[in-house]
Amino acid sequence: MKRILVAGAGGFIGGHLVKSLIEQGHLVKAVDKKPLQDWYQIDSKATNNVMDLSILDNCRLSTESIDVVYNLAADMGGMGFIEAHKAECMLSVLINTHLLIAARANHVDRFFFASSACVYSADKQTQPDIVPLKEDDAYPAMPEDGYGWEKLFSERMSRHFREDFGLKTRIARFHNVYGPNGTYDGGREKAPAAVCRKVAQAKISGIHKINIWGDGHQTRSFMYIDDCVKGTEMILNQDYFEPINLGSEEMVSINQLVDIVEGIAGIKLTREHDLKAPQGVRGRSSDNSLLRETYGWEPKISLIEGLEKTYAWIFDEISSQKRSY
Repeated sequence: MKRILVAGAGGFIGGHLVKSLIEQGHLVKAVDKKPLQDWYQIDSKATNNVMDLSILDNCRLSTESIDVVYNLAADMGGMGFIEAHKAECMLSVLINTHLLIAARANHVDRFFFASSACVYSADKQTQPDIVPLKEDDAYPAMPEDGYGWEKLFSERMSRHFREDFGLKTRIARFHNVYGPNGTYDGGREKAPAAVCRKVAQAKISGIHKINIWGDGHQTRSFMYIDDCVKGTEMILNQDYFEPINLGSEEMVSINQLVDIVEGIAGIKLTREHDLKAPQGVRGRSSDNSLLRETYGWEPKISLIEGLEKTYAWIFDEISSQKRSY
């Protein structure tokens, strides 16, 4: 049993991670700046605190008597959000900076930093049929403006706290995590949740149309939340300390993503492509060679299996909202 701080516990990944850690018998302190009613999941067995971790004193208080820190806290969302809020995304550097300082001062044993595939060089992501990204592709540096630069800088800072101060930092580069109990509307949602929402709304309303950002040929790989949580805990607890990909190698276009969700819903929609909408890089997928070599493991849950669960949850959420009016 360990004493664990989950920063960003009110978020999508954080909520699932807290649940997993509690089930394993750990003592979990869950912290997020959002009001409790806005957390995606709340576990009554955790110590749940509303606190802004961009403030150093709050980080010092949160890391007292803590063995392990999982830092998932960040101001972020899907492509529409990060392209329109670059300064807000970069201010998340205060969270990692202050958590690292506090973790060192309070003698935390291990520190996990949730990085992102947005750190990868843009000139390696210009075509839909991209060669999957390896860890070395982050340099020479040309990450996603704003959000990607913050993640890459915080990776380096985590590295130097390990090298200079002996804090056991671990870093995973998440590739497009999705699943139930997360954001599916409001502007911060990512592509799988957005597509599931749009298809569900079309099915419920009977208006069989869908708006797709861009031409739909842009490609991504998407990792289901259960694989993300398992990989995160594994990386934290092992001895490999360089940044490592945590994502799926099952790459699809956005048009193919819509195909899959249409098949799950049992409908066919007329597609309207918004070529002026944010769409990010043309192609991005994970190369899991290092993950397999280091841990003998990689994400296992197929896209269709994960989307079936995600669509069912989002459909039920939208349906229950409609019934409440």
